[in-house]
Amino acid sequence: MKFFPGIYASFLQGRAPQRNIRALTRFVIVLVLLVLAYSTGFHALMAREGRSYSWITGLYWTLTVMSTLGFGDITFTTDMGLVFSIVVLLTGTLFMLVLLPFLFIQFFLVPWMQAQTAARTPRSLPAITTGHIILTHHDPVSTALIHKLKHFNYPYVMIVQEHEEALRLHDLGFDVVHGDLDNPETYRRIAVKNASMIAATSSDEVNTHVAFTAREIAESIPVAATARKSASVDIMQLAGCTRVFQLGEMMGQALARRTVGNDAKSHIIGSFGALLIAEATAHHTPLVGQTLAESRLREIVSVSVVGIWERGECRTPTPETRITNHSVLVLAGTREQLRDYDELFCIYNLSTAPVVIIGGGRVGRATGAALAKRKIDYRIVELHPDRVRDDPHYVHGDAAELEVLHAAGIKEASTAIITPHNDDTNVYLSIYCRRLRPDIQIICRAVFDRNVPTLHRAGCDFVLSYASMGANAMFNILKNTDIVMLAEGLEFFKVKVPPTLRGKTIAASEVRSETGCAIVAVNHGDRMEVNPDPTQILSSEAELILIGTVEAEERFLQRHAGM
Repeated sequence: MKFFPGIYASFLQGRAPQRNIRALTRFVIVLVLLVLAYSTGFHALMAREGRSYSWITGLYWTLTVMSTLGFGDITFTTDMGLVFSIVVLLTGTLFMLVLLPFLFIQFFLVPWMQAQTAARTPRSLPAITTGHIILTHHDPVSTALIHKLKHFNYPYVMIVQEHEEALRLHDLGFDVVHGDLDNPETYRRIAVKNASMIAATSSDEVNTHVAFTAREIAESIPVAATARKSASVDIMQLAGCTRVFQLGEMMGQALARRTVGNDAKSHIIGSFGALLIAEATAHHTPLVGQTLAESRLREIVSVSVVGIWERGECRTPTPETRITNHSVLVLAGTREQLRDYDELFCIYNLSTAPVVIIGGGRVGRATGAALAKRKIDYRIVELHPDRVRDDPHYVHGDAAELEVLHAAGIKEASTAIITPHNDDTNVYLSIYCRRLRPDIQIICRAVFDRNVPTLHRAGCDFVLSYASMGANAMFNILKNTDIVMLAEGLEFFKVKVPPTLRGKTIAASEVRSETGCAIVAVNHGDRMEVNPDPTQILSSEAELILIGTVEAEERFLQRHAGM
């Protein structure tokens, strides 16, 4: 808690408080001179009436009349004296009852209270602070990133420019400092040279300014930023950004990957050296209805199914896990192994009907571009005329109108992708599309993580969180991290073979059955063995590459790493 000296020093900082104090000082001087002048006038008029009083009495009379207390124990008897009393009374009413309270509240009390409020929000970090992540904007992406940072015990601090917003976030439990993003002193006060990363998620212009300002002080710190416009990427990199993420394009590509279109091929979502992680929809393939053991994918094409997305929830599969029409398989293997998988399943989900994309914003256009690369036809339904291009892929109109959806081909489409930047609108459209086509695949984008379950209840087969995607991308560039986020709830990580597993075979280790993590590769230093044989003995020099949910990772570390 800050006491009077600290608050007073904070109050005096800046030009506005000093200017206010000068204005109050001038007013008090005028008021004192006025009181002295009236006291002198009191003595002169009393002398004309033949009475004499002390100077203390004159001051007493002046203050009682100006403050309208008017005890009446001392009064004039002449008309001139009464007129003088009226002038003193009216002047006192104006100065002491109107101007003085107003100026005191406006120029002293309000700024003082603001200084007390500002004193509750830190403006700096201890000089010994190190390894922290600096955030520059409060939005869904930074909120999701904070959740991940807390989970993995990474310290963070968020710079907030407005006093009221900084106080609000501070009271909500966020670690914030108050300061200007374009002021190099702000970054010095939060030990930017010792930080692990800066995450800039505001507008393109603000993010550029943040990177440029921070680079003046810390030349080597990683700066990760989001960009809304493609033209901003080069400018932001020139300003000092290490990585620039176009989340709209990333979201569009992710939505397109999960689309049932003209094949059931795998689509790579991550890599770890020679190890590739891919997703493939099981919709309308012979895999539907089979358990993983019955599918024999490991024996036929040598890929491992390390996760299954089922209506947005990632589950760790077991040999008895049954594949449904809504399942999206998470596959681990080499490029050759995934190519074998694609050759086996590329003949399924063949369709000439276009995919219906609702929303022609950044995400909708990026989804269409990603589908075009896969040679899948699509139609974008867009309400705003300025977003509709002279292109046969666009349908102008309101997606809530049946005629517009019919014109886009909703009756024949295999998939509907809902992309607006408004979760309420997306819930509304999901319910509508599900009622129109109970058998259609519905994929949706969510702005906030909290609305993902609601969209599933509304009828979506798959929901991708914009906030989680951005947070995962930011988290993955942290220095020296051994964890790579693949998607919300799914990650792969590397560890040295712990003492509890040394000398055991992979099968005997029972890692998958006990923790839910799957050993997808063993790194021997000079070579990486992807999808190793279960009979392989784990040596102390080897490094394990595992994949699983956050909970599965925690179980593994608690059981085998003593954490």
